[in-house]
Amino acid sequence: MVSKASREPQETTLPVREGEDPWTPDEVAEIRSELEDEIDRLERAIHKAEAELQGLMREGSDGAGRDPADVGSSNFERDQEMSLAQNAREMLEQAQLALRLFNAGEYGLCESCGQPIGKARLQAFPRATMCVSCKQRAERR
Repeated sequence: MVSKASREPQETTLPVREGEDPWTPDEVAEIRSELEDEIDRLERAIHKAEAELQGLMREGSDGAGRDPADVGSSNFERDQEMSLAQNAREMLEQAQLALRLFNAGEYGLCESCGQPIGKARLQAFPRATMCVSCKQRAERR
């Protein structure tokens, strides 16, 4: 039996940087919804890209006497689909990590320095797990 307390939504508070307004319950709910929607969208995109890639692989094995230009075009399309699928997988992993952090009550803190990521950054990029400074430092490496 589930207790009444566990069925009621828990109010989640997210950290903010100095000078930022606190998160409202509507803003918190919106962030959670955006992460869940992003996960759904990316899972569909990956499924579609993988289906298209399978089609390209089947086409690539049809007929030994294919024109070299057709083969090159097919290879280019296949490589492009593989790249798109890999990019979507990476973004999916980021969104899933952000949602796990959200559910664990650790969302909004930089995974590198532990300081708040910033409300504006999270509203613009809900998958963010690093503050701007740490992300810039990581990208320079």
